[in-house]
Amino acid sequence: MKFSRIYTVKEIAEIIGCQYVGADDFPVYGMNEIHVVTSGDIVFVDHPKYYDKALQSAATIVLINKEVECPLGKALLISDDPFRDFNKLTNHFRPFSFANVAISNSAIIGEGTIIQPNCFIGHHVQIGKNCIIHSNVSIYDNCIIGDNVIIQAGSILGADAFYYKKRTEGFDQLLSGGRVVIENNVGIGALCTIDKGVTGDTTIGEGTKIDNQVHVGHDTVIGKKCLIAAQTGIAGCVIIEDEVTLWGQVGTTSGITIGAKAVVLGQTGVTKSIEGGKSYFGTPIEESREKLKQLANIKRIPEIIKNLK
Repeated sequence: MKFSRIYTVKEIAEIIGCQYVGADDFPVYGMNEIHVVTSGDIVFVDHPKYYDKALQSAATIVLINKEVECPLGKALLISDDPFRDFNKLTNHFRPFSFANVAISNSAIIGEGTIIQPNCFIGHHVQIGKNCIIHSNVSIYDNCIIGDNVIIQAGSILGADAFYYKKRTEGFDQLLSGGRVVIENNVGIGALCTIDKGVTGDTTIGEGTKIDNQVHVGHDTVIGKKCLIAAQTGIAGCVIIEDEVTLWGQVGTTSGITIGAKAVVLGQTGVTKSIEGGKSYFGTPIEESREKLKQLANIKRIPEIIKNLK
């Protein structure tokens, strides 16, 4: 998430009420998660396991719960609870704004686009030309939709990320200030759910087609001309490169990459990053030819045992 203007680290520290290390006028351009940070961004870290990763990341402002030596060219925000203060910043720069109409007055809808009855279109949504948004679709604030997009009935774009911190009193949600970006010529089936990024974008690439009842987690990036079949569940922060096919009921873990033109057969659990241009099956996932050989050999076990007697 980039801010509307350049702030100083002193101004940011005043917003969240914490101490800082660095020049008063050290520039702050935005805030992001570790996997998408760039120079000028704030990143938060609250566990010793990830201190080095955050301090050595592209982020130039680190919100941290320990006094450490400040790396050259960076600034620190010292907080007793970085998770809480990151939420404060999200709430400050992108606060929730309630709606009192079905289609926000700030929404921009392109020429030739059809919005069927009972849809909700939130604040600052942009929808391109010649789209069809079928009934009972909800498009939350700040979503961007390109031209010639079809969204079937009951789908929801822009819900909050499934991202929580466990505390003694229960689970504390990390507020989501990101967006969903749907590029041109995308098709989204009925009853799909596509969560917005925590601070960045969840993106569906041009020409991709998504079947019914598919879930796409926060900050996931799906490439161009992919096919994703029904009841597939894609976790957060996944990269799916161009022309990938995921057949029905595929599930993925978070933070992995699926290479271009990979084909993942139905009911496979994608538990790790996989190369492109190959076919995969099973849990744990393997190349489909090898996995099917293994299953065939398992069926032969009774015969093999019998022959050993």
